[in-house]
Amino acid sequence: MARKGNVRDDLLEAAETLFAERDLAGVSLREIGAAAGATNSNAIQYHFGDRAGLVRAVVARHDATVEARRHAVLDQLEADGSPTLPALAGALVRPLAAELSEPGGGGYLRVLGELLNSPRPIIDWEKKAGPGSSIARWRRLVERHMDPEAVRRHRRFVCLRFAAAELARRSATPARRSDARFVGELVDLVTGLLCAPIGRSEAAERPRS
Repeated sequence: MARKGNVRDDLLEAAETLFAERDLAGVSLREIGAAAGATNSNAIQYHFGDRAGLVRAVVARHDATVEARRHAVLDQLEADGSPTLPALAGALVRPLAAELSEPGGGGYLRVLGELLNSPRPIIDWEKKAGPGSSIARWRRLVERHMDPEAVRRHRRFVCLRFAAAELARRSATPARRSDARFVGELVDLVTGLLCAPIGRSEAAERPRS
């Protein structure tokens, strides 16, 4: 890794590189410091407080760009008229999928996928999805197309978790070619999750009298 001389940035880039190769638990702070060329063994603690602070900083480093992309997509969809469900599924997936080809994007996607699917996340996702966020805006628009029961069952968050997990898996795929087909398929799958009927499996499992 080419060092910039900015220790904080070097640590973030090293973390992104190592997280892209392995899961969070498989990377030690010592390895990150060594990869960044940090001479101070307490550099991560100084700049980020602890491991959780470093992970949050990796996410925050990319979030603003993803947010801007999604707001731009939603702006266009609303300007064109009433957004369709497939178009809104794309507005969830594509701003994240763009990170597949961005520097450090693989590490970001691996971290995001792991955190969103963790039973003990170190990020408050509800707080991050505040009123002005692109996700809050997306949630309001997509709710109009959904069964109220699907909304109550948090299908929208399930879709975000699923998309993040699939993109994390894709980012770790060696020697992949164009991601366009994969992203298109992922948009189709998210569309299906958003409009999947409620209660069909429950009715099938209910004992007959």
